[in-house]
Amino acid sequence: MQTINTVTGPIDAAALGTVLAHEHVFVLNEDYRLNFLPDWDEDAQVAQAAQRLSEVKALGFDTLLDVSVPGLGRHIERVQRVAEQTELNILACTGLFTYNDLPLQFHYTGPGLGFDAPEPLVEAFVRDLTDGIGRTGVKAAALVCVIEAEGLTPGVERIMRAVGQASIATEAPIIVHTNPHTRSGLIAQRILGEEGVDLRRVLLAHSGDTGDLDYLRHLAAGGSLLGLDRFGVDVLLPHETRMATLLALLEEGYAEQLILSHSAFCYSDWFDPAKMAEVAPNWNYRQISDRVLPELRARGITEQTLTTMLVDVPRRFLLGGAHPGLPTPIR
Repeated sequence: MQTINTVTGPIDAAALGTVLAHEHVFVLNEDYRLNFLPDWDEDAQVAQAAQRLSEVKALGFDTLLDVSVPGLGRHIERVQRVAEQTELNILACTGLFTYNDLPLQFHYTGPGLGFDAPEPLVEAFVRDLTDGIGRTGVKAAALVCVIEAEGLTPGVERIMRAVGQASIATEAPIIVHTNPHTRSGLIAQRILGEEGVDLRRVLLAHSGDTGDLDYLRHLAAGGSLLGLDRFGVDVLLPHETRMATLLALLEEGYAEQLILSHSAFCYSDWFDPAKMAEVAPNWNYRQISDRVLPELRARGITEQTLTTMLVDVPRRFLLGGAHPGLPTPIR
């Protein structure tokens, strides 16, 4: 029996079911919370998150991949409390999130820094994947790194190469937060390819933030999965454009390389909740079930294709397996 690790322990891989493969539960840095959010109510926020994720389960989703890693305030014990109150499977990730520089804790350790030592990032990521995160025993299911508009800074490159090396050591898949407007997914493919990573196990997140089909075709030709994973974030790209991109890719036969998700959260310390309700009222976990799938069905997209994107592709990404090869038009 093949298993996969969740925050409450391993489960039969068959239980993955329908997957939201790029979401968050909490984006909450502990330094910030402890020093600047004195009124943050842990119990209330955990209860609210459990309610919201139970609603996600009721919408027909079985598994949520929580891509909040260090740099975004990963707190496994808190997520475990939520998971214990919902039937939704929650998977954790490892890696490091930054647009620019490494945390100071890594400035003076590692190769080439005056101390003859191995890369501590690789050691940390592999430990999270094989032994467990902190003292929780929770094993991460995937790796995460970032390349934003700031480009391949020294810190970003060091993390990305460490993620690649950890993936080679463990066969864990990789999620890369990208910025399609700077075509940073192409840089990620180059760097990870140099580390020997199978680009078919790489998910280029936020690829759906553009209507540049030539760019997306180029990424897909490298074998990577495309994350159309910000449905509801209309402030960055209108819903109509996101749907047009998705439909065009389906028409061209790329269903086997597409991941649908929201990159939503139960709580984030990046945004003022009242302002977000005004600026991005549709940024939640309901957009795929309530808007995307009905619109796809209305356009004649088959249930088999929907299952491909929400069940088969995430399962193959997380567990490995045969890649379908070149795209074949679905209609």
